[in-house]
Amino acid sequence: MSLLSENVIPGNHGKIFGTDAKDLRDLERIKDRILSVHGVKDVIINSEVFPRELTVQTTELINVKEIEDAVKSTGFHAIPKGLFEL
Repeated sequence: MSLLSENVIPGNHGKIFGTDAKDLRDLERIKDRILSVHGVKDVIINSEVFPRELTVQTTELINVKEIEDAVKSTGFHAIPKGLFEL
């Protein structure tokens, strides 16, 4: 494990998470829950792909586990994808 794989790095590039939520209402609920985590600036939902993706952008270094736990509290899961989109 490394700093990049275990954390969401501050900035506009963010970190992409895959989720098992399918319904837009569920995705919005997950977005609201992630936005409640201290340091999260924005959550962008990509509902055009399967599994659905969430890009989390932050203003400070946040552990991936904090994001995963926030999503788990909604009854869904969030799995971080690769380090950078190529």
